[in-house]
Amino acid sequence: MAVTSDNFFRHINDFFNYRQDIYEISPQTVKSNRVDLDLFKNFICSQNQQTIDGPAVIDFQYYLKNQRQNCGASINRKLFTLRSYGNFFKLYDLPCADALPFYDVLKIRSGYRNRPGALTPQQIELLFKTIETDPPATARHERAGTILGIRDYAVYAMMYQLGLRVGEVHGLNLADLDFKNCKINVIGKGRKPRTLHVNDELIETLCQYLAVRERFLNSHLSPALFISKKGNRLAIRTMEDNLKKILLYVPFEVSFNVSCHTLRHSMASHLNDKNVDILVIQSILGHSSTRSTESYIHPSQDRIRKAMDKLPGIKFVKELIRKGELNLRFQKPFRPKRE
Repeated sequence: MAVTSDNFFRHINDFFNYRQDIYEISPQTVKSNRVDLDLFKNFICSQNQQTIDGPAVIDFQYYLKNQRQNCGASINRKLFTLRSYGNFFKLYDLPCADALPFYDVLKIRSGYRNRPGALTPQQIELLFKTIETDPPATARHERAGTILGIRDYAVYAMMYQLGLRVGEVHGLNLADLDFKNCKINVIGKGRKPRTLHVNDELIETLCQYLAVRERFLNSHLSPALFISKKGNRLAIRTMEDNLKKILLYVPFEVSFNVSCHTLRHSMASHLNDKNVDILVIQSILGHSSTRSTESYIHPSQDRIRKAMDKLPGIKFVKELIRKGELNLRFQKPFRPKRE
């Protein structure tokens, strides 16, 4: 006997109250999970499904894959939300909870369709120069050299130099800064705290921002480190949108979408190129395992080339050529025989 759709969606608020109070999940996770459940609910209603059964879940997967064109990781996340909600049903001893089909759905192994990329050190330098250097006189872009430009420079410097997530920057408070010991306290995913070292360059950047922070409206009323023009905590969407505006004036082009998260990937990749141990990178990024860290590392083309040059076969051939023991010549162009 299957669970009716009306009964299934009746306990959503109880589910989130339980997760927030007991597991203290972050507001961002709550928001994502609500989006997933609302999407499933709208799909079930549009199909006029009366019960939540296996065929309904299969149809939902087809919908996500073919119509929404979600990648495997995105589909897995949505089904994980449904599975968590199903576990809540079991804990509450709700009727027919064991009949929910989410536990029989196999995980999609395709992963991300478009793996996030990383910028080169030269591109990072150009990006930050665009923020701090006065652009051409246009009404659309007068950020650099302004209070907002100083703030945005500090925001993106935190993301690149410390490898912070945009949500972690959003959650920073003034009290998290410890200039005396050159440290900053960060609350990461799952409310996991970590303490990071702040170098002199970043301290100088933050001091420049703090010197103008008091000019924001009601700045003395907000505990947030980064605030908006109206004195509110700087929104995640605002950070992402401002970066997009800045990228319009950066003199380089890349084949992937550049976002705030790209700065985190870039930082990890640049540390890896400098032979920093992956365990150190893992600690900085706040990952639970090196497996998560591996997806953040994008070796530079120069490092890949040097690694390939170290292959024994290549070194052996090079030595034969140098000694003159191997004579190479271009193949003669093919010419068909005359009949």
